[in-house]
Amino acid sequence: MQTLHKILQDNGRQAALQLDIDRQVVEAAAAYMADEQNGVGFLYSGWCQAALPHRRLADHKGWQLESDQVCLIIEPGMKRGAAGEPVPVGVPYGSRARLILIYLQSEAIRTNSRDIELGKSLRAWMGRMNIPIGGKNLQIVRDQMERISRSRLSFEVKRGGTVGLTNQNIMDSAVFMDPSAEGDNETYMHMARLSEGFFDGLRRHPVPLDEAAIRALSNNSMALDIYSWLAYRLHSLSRPTSITWHGLKAQFGLNFGQLKNFKARFLPNLQLALAVYPAAKVLEQDDGKGIILYPGQPPVGKKAISLKL
Repeated sequence: MQTLHKILQDNGRQAALQLDIDRQVVEAAAAYMADEQNGVGFLYSGWCQAALPHRRLADHKGWQLESDQVCLIIEPGMKRGAAGEPVPVGVPYGSRARLILIYLQSEAIRTNSRDIELGKSLRAWMGRMNIPIGGKNLQIVRDQMERISRSRLSFEVKRGGTVGLTNQNIMDSAVFMDPSAEGDNETYMHMARLSEGFFDGLRRHPVPLDEAAIRALSNNSMALDIYSWLAYRLHSLSRPTSITWHGLKAQFGLNFGQLKNFKARFLPNLQLALAVYPAAKVLEQDDGKGIILYPGQPPVGKKAISLKL
């Protein structure tokens, strides 16, 4: 992947398109390298190891995802229904939910506050991620905001011979706008307060992400997950580390029945994640049993983080 970035730097996009590399990967790398906004986002380390579903589940179904050290369980929240019967809203899913969560956590770190202003601020940030808020996208964002605001999480973290359990909501409270009220009908949620437990975990274990990378991957939930995982994992390694395909499938491909189908989906998305993370080095094992992660620098340097905070 270093070859691609060097050719883009030295010879430009057209020369890179002549390489035997998928066009999407070249376009993602070119967009990333041409991006001059230099923003920094943040994500709680637990989300970098176990993420949301990629597709919508039945509204009453929960979600469980496991990695080597983390198990995430998400329970769908309930909302007021007709005739006194509450109805489930479903767990959050897809790329839009991921972008909203990155925004919430980035603002919490930036302001050092659990109270997050939404509305026009969220709209502006989604616009920076190349997601226009209007029409169908507006409804999707509203739906994902409601799912996030009502869901309940359980994180199990393994440390040696012990397992730690944390139960928490993402939000303690939120102020919604009445959709029937006059005024700004593009604002759905005005304010959100992150739960104390969620905010505390985020402050203790924030993972910096490059906004240019998030922007280039904004429509691809699996590529976003892989990028976030690499951002968390690579700089903490002391030596090359092998990850089996079965381990990768448990973390990134729960909905895939056969391993070969998962590999066919994972590898192109891994290349997209590497296209926006030039410092990363990840190779397929020669025996075909998995991939090898190599120690590397985080996607955002400490100096860049301090300048943004």
